[in-house]
Amino acid sequence: MADERTAEIAVSGAEDRAFGLAEPAGIGLLWAIALGALGTAWFFPLHLALAADILILALFALSLDLVLGFAGIVSLGHAAFFGTGAYVAGLLALAGWREPLSGLLAAGVVAGLLGLVASFLLLRGRDLSRLMVTLGLGMMLHEAANKAAWLTGGADGLQGIRIDPIAGLFAFDLFGRTAFFYSLSVTLLAVALLVRLATSPFGLALRAIRANALRARLLGIDVERHLVIAHGLGAGLAGIAGGLLAQTTQFVSLDVLAFQRSAEVLLVLLLGGAGNLWGAVVGAVVFKLAHETLASITVHYWTFWLGAMLVVLVLFASDGMTGLARQLAHRMRRRAGARRAPGS
Repeated sequence: MADERTAEIAVSGAEDRAFGLAEPAGIGLLWAIALGALGTAWFFPLHLALAADILILALFALSLDLVLGFAGIVSLGHAAFFGTGAYVAGLLALAGWREPLSGLLAAGVVAGLLGLVASFLLLRGRDLSRLMVTLGLGMMLHEAANKAAWLTGGADGLQGIRIDPIAGLFAFDLFGRTAFFYSLSVTLLAVALLVRLATSPFGLALRAIRANALRARLLGIDVERHLVIAHGLGAGLAGIAGGLLAQTTQFVSLDVLAFQRSAEVLLVLLLGGAGNLWGAVVGAVVFKLAHETLASITVHYWTFWLGAMLVVLVLFASDGMTGLARQLAHRMRRRAGARRAPGS
């Protein structure tokens, strides 16, 4: 069993900006999400459905950030857990279990259990083989859902989903107000838990494993146990994001399990920057707004321009937009310090 103090020693003194997340920065992220969301509701009340989509994508990206950014497990099949959560929430609602909070919790639990099972397969290989396992898992579940049309609706998806009012008071409306505030509440709770996790001894141990797994093992950290737990938690969060999408849209299609969705959330992390939680949120906002803007200008070629933006970003800021912001802030501090230095 890992010594929590050992995990802290393993990363103390090492500068690893891709993984470190101080608690004040995490609290700042919570305030940024809350104020940004409330500002959107006040100034753009007709775009709450889009804002809810951004929050769900941010939650999905946060789940992958825990798996990739903190645990270092590269995945091309994270949509498997997102889609599992969506189908669980949708099937429960069709079966008569329409209470949203318990349905969302069930979606997270089932997806998390699937993530725990899958993690034992992932630990048997290295980066490339892990990548293939995650890709294969996503493809298997997508095809299984397609063939099991009697259960999933196949290509037609799950239709006729109805969700009860939240706490018996807030019914889902056509304007997306309830869906927006519901998504905001769930995302804020998830961010708060992730901030606490990232600054805990468990988070420090993950940081040590990601930096050097062999060194972490020699220092007494149970590498396999930490990776299994991290992957299970990430899968559970992805399931909650999928369940949230199913409940707010009241429809589930095969798209929730598609490879494109896995690639999309990976792209979100690359845009924002992995390993600091801020990147997942920033990347989700930029991706969705860029998608909407570019699609309104050129319907058929918006992916070309989004890809060009990603290439430019990777060339000049390999750590994503949050990494670029850190670099600029660091340069500004150095210049300010040089001006204040005597004889400058």
